[in-house]
Amino acid sequence: MRVLLTGHQGYLGTVMAPVLAAAGHEVVGLDAGLFADCVLGPTPADPQGHRVDLRDVTAEHVAGVDAVIHLAALSNDPLGSLAPELTYDINHHASVRLARLARDAGVRRFLYASTCSVYGAAGGDDLVGEDAPLRPVTPYAESKVRVEDDLHALADGDFTPVFMRNATAFGYSPRLRADIVLNNLVGHALLSGEVLVLSDGTPWRPLVHAADIARAFATALTAPREAVHDRAFNIGSEINNVTVAEIAAQVAEAVSGAKVVITGENGADPRSYRVDFSRFRAAIPGFDCEWTVKQGALELADAYRKFGLTREGFEQRFTRLAVLRAASESGAVDDTLRWRP
Repeated sequence: MRVLLTGHQGYLGTVMAPVLAAAGHEVVGLDAGLFADCVLGPTPADPQGHRVDLRDVTAEHVAGVDAVIHLAALSNDPLGSLAPELTYDINHHASVRLARLARDAGVRRFLYASTCSVYGAAGGDDLVGEDAPLRPVTPYAESKVRVEDDLHALADGDFTPVFMRNATAFGYSPRLRADIVLNNLVGHALLSGEVLVLSDGTPWRPLVHAADIARAFATALTAPREAVHDRAFNIGSEINNVTVAEIAAQVAEAVSGAKVVITGENGADPRSYRVDFSRFRAAIPGFDCEWTVKQGALELADAYRKFGLTREGFEQRFTRLAVLRAASESGAVDDTLRWRP
């Protein structure tokens, strides 16, 4: 199968591309390249691809493609809140435009990287499934809800959108992100000796390893149409529904000598939800996530030590908001985050 993978030079895309290739697919990448240089460890071998802004995609980019896996986005809550108009422009409007171009070009399957953040203010200890009310509390999560709604309207007998609501990712990727919870706490523990939690530690977070996300997408790519057509799936495992305080405790075990410090200075976080992941396991018999939070913390600690994570890299190079601010201040990108000539 010829697969267009958007965001192939991002945190998840860099992990997913070789998984798809190993499954026998021809992978074609598409990425603006904003984070292509955010590498910790050996430089990854990218598939052939297009260096193009998502907002500038044309019919040519989807010609001859059997399926699209759409990961590319401005991808976290602080970034989305800083520039909500860009979040909606890129994450929502450009995503739906890509889907329309793909459908018109005869692409039959469109896997969309959504998020469990759509349940944002669900609260409580009950597990939330895909039919639960959506309560996004950030522009990032709201943009995902809007795309799901618009892709649902595009679904027909020849075009199958699938909404992959990923839990919060963790784990080592050659193109690291340090601004997601487990990756961040492990880095802070190694560099400072403290597992620093700014909330009160009580919110629930569902987590999932980047490699398990890649396996889930690869499986959904070839699943029977009737199993996945126009359906939403939570991607993760119930065992990784944990509170922020529990995540911190796992990090302290993985990083010898690190001390958990819960400051509570940011107060209670309204984003709290425990997630039911059974629908995807039912649709794809035999699939289950392989990584636990504890295993991920150990993996990250080993990778950070092996590849020499520094304070500068942790705070600047591998933090999305800092990367874009630096690119803007240097004049490399304009106010709309497009590369300057």
